[in-house]
Amino acid sequence: MKGLVRIRLVRKGRTRQPVYNITVGKKRASLQSVPIEVIGTYNPVPTKISPLMKQQGVIPVKDVKLDFDRAKYWISVGAQPSDTIANLFKKAGLLHDQWPSPIKAAKIPPKVEVSTQGKEFA
Repeated sequence: MKGLVRIRLVRKGRTRQPVYNITVGKKRASLQSVPIEVIGTYNPVPTKISPLMKQQGVIPVKDVKLDFDRAKYWISVGAQPSDTIANLFKKAGLLHDQWPSPIKAAKIPPKVEVSTQGKEFA
C-alpha cells in the first residue's frame, strides 16, 4: 500500500471496553500521536438486547459513527484505509467490493480441458 496518509483505528476506552476512533493520520506517525482529523468512532461491542427482543429476531448491532463526506474526501485525495477500515467502508458502501483494484484481484487462469478419449489409464 502506497501513500503518506492512512485512515485507521486508534483504540480508546477502558480495559475490556474498547472504543476506537476512526482517524486520518500520517503513515509513519505513532497511533497515539495527534491525528490530522478524527472522522468517526467505532464500538465493536454489540449492544445488549433483552430475551424478548431476541425472541422477536432482533440482532445486536455494533455502533459506527462516521462522517461520510470527510471519509469520501480523504479517499479521493489518496488516503489509504487499513484493512479493518476498508472492510467497514465496504459495508457502508464507500468502497466497492473489489477494492483496492479489480486489476490487482487474484486472477484465475482458465482451465484447459484434455480429452480422455482413446487413452488408457492404469
